[in-house]
Amino acid sequence: MQTEQDPFVDIRPYNDSEVAGAIERLIADQDFIDAILHYRFPHLSGPLGWLLSPILKVVLKRKWARLKTVKDVQLQVSRYMKSTMANTTAGFSYSGVEQLKTDQAYLFISNHRDIAMDPAIVNWCLHKYGMNTARIAIGDNLLKKPCVTELMRLNKSFIVRRSMKGPREMLKALSQLSAYIHHSLGREKQSIWIAQREGRAKDGNDVTEAAMLKMLYMEGRKQGISFAEDIGQLHIVPVTISYEFDPCDKAKVRELVLKQTQGHYQKGEFEDIDSIIQGIVGFKGRVHVAFGQMVQPNVDSPDELAAALDTEIYRNYRLFPINYLAAGVEHESITEQDRSQWQQKLAEHSEAEQAWLQTMYAAPVKKQQKAAEPVTED
Repeated sequence: MQTEQDPFVDIRPYNDSEVAGAIERLIADQDFIDAILHYRFPHLSGPLGWLLSPILKVVLKRKWARLKTVKDVQLQVSRYMKSTMANTTAGFSYSGVEQLKTDQAYLFISNHRDIAMDPAIVNWCLHKYGMNTARIAIGDNLLKKPCVTELMRLNKSFIVRRSMKGPREMLKALSQLSAYIHHSLGREKQSIWIAQREGRAKDGNDVTEAAMLKMLYMEGRKQGISFAEDIGQLHIVPVTISYEFDPCDKAKVRELVLKQTQGHYQKGEFEDIDSIIQGIVGFKGRVHVAFGQMVQPNVDSPDELAAALDTEIYRNYRLFPINYLAAGVEHESITEQDRSQWQQKLAEHSEAEQAWLQTMYAAPVKKQQKAAEPVTED
């Protein structure tokens, strides 16, 4: 519930004074304990869950006893990220971060391919560069269980309320969200990460939603300043995340085919959680993060800003052999092994799925080509 002292208490990340309580609630949450046992000890968690649960709770209590502040939690997350990147990638690189000022708060807007790893990887770059990590926008559709909410808010996530039913409630939620983003960037000097669109670009078609940019401006409009002036105050930096391989590509193409053939797709209750886990533990090949040029305050509308963000995101794609092969473009980086792997990957899918798989992996090549085309006057 909101208060006059803290109008964002129901959506913001936890602060230092709330860390210990959140960790205590997590350890006491049986769903959380069961989930860890299921993924760490899949063959033992069923028959021996009654025995392993209290042991795990004791281990977690001891291990997390030293976590007292948000920074403590972030340092713990950084250790997990170091291990994850070492075990699930074939190389990690980033560029453009040197243009960022360490004492400046930025609004990072990136393409969206993976639920958890996109913001985690951006924050990994910021951490390695010596900057504070960004607060993360996360939709309430992912917060199916209380333990997930606790985890996300501990990890500097704030809630985007997408489940509001009526237009009045939705408008109020969006206004609060816009105000919080401005408050975080301006008064608290805390950077923000938000995806360029609601939901992942499952077909590789990275497009910035103008509706999201209209939400950002709601607070600026309330303050009576122009769109361009408001955008200048937000210090928007477009970010391009390039994965050589998408750990969730099989699930994505299956969903796309079902939508194509049946007209709709009914998501399972905990499908998003499964996607989060697969995205974290699955092999990603090489990964590159490119921080683009900060948007200048010379855009006058959400549509104009969306086009500028898209162009910068497309320009900064790191293209891999699989992208060129899917697009049917010859490139000197392609080896015979790459060709063989691509054919093998295609063979694992039906004909309809193959078409979507090609679309997904070819999209960065085509988008980058589009970004390089000269602008013609009407």
